[in-house]
Amino acid sequence: MVLVVAAVGMPGCGKGELSALVKAAGIPVFSMGDMIRAEVEARNLDGDPHVFGRVAQELRDEFGYGVLASRLAPHIESALAGSQLVLIEGMRGVDEKDIFLEHWPNFKVVAVVVEADIRFDRISLRGRAEDGDRAAFDRRDDRELSWGVGELIAGADWSLDNSGDLETFNNLSEQWLKALFPSH
Repeated sequence: MVLVVAAVGMPGCGKGELSALVKAAGIPVFSMGDMIRAEVEARNLDGDPHVFGRVAQELRDEFGYGVLASRLAPHIESALAGSQLVLIEGMRGVDEKDIFLEHWPNFKVVAVVVEADIRFDRISLRGRAEDGDRAAFDRRDDRELSWGVGELIAGADWSLDNSGDLETFNNLSEQWLKALFPSH
């Protein structure tokens, strides 16, 4: 059975850690955040918290809220030729989920959850241009909630708690992956 799964969660929740673990298992991973970072670079813009959010919103305003999913679907389809499982990191909205469901009716969602204060502490350490200070973090949360990420988290097929340390989260993620695909 071929399966496409999207990892959802608020900024700094650990989607990237889950993706790294899945990728290390030899499973293709596609990052929707990388698509925004590439768009910022293609436009020759300086990367700061406001630019990434603005570009993401401009793309959605111009092409619809499912634009990233529509652009990504053909790449996922190609990856499925050589893999039974593909992970999408960072789906943000219901429109994106709807597009993925059109392509793969058994499409699933895994949510990575952790409270805001822990997420902010973690992103303060990672050093990405789009992260910024606490005010930028809160604005980003509000923006992503307006796109529907909260609805995706609430309706996820699985939920992984990332409130503890990295080793605990990696063990939980490995258990989830083994339950999903015992051969990995």
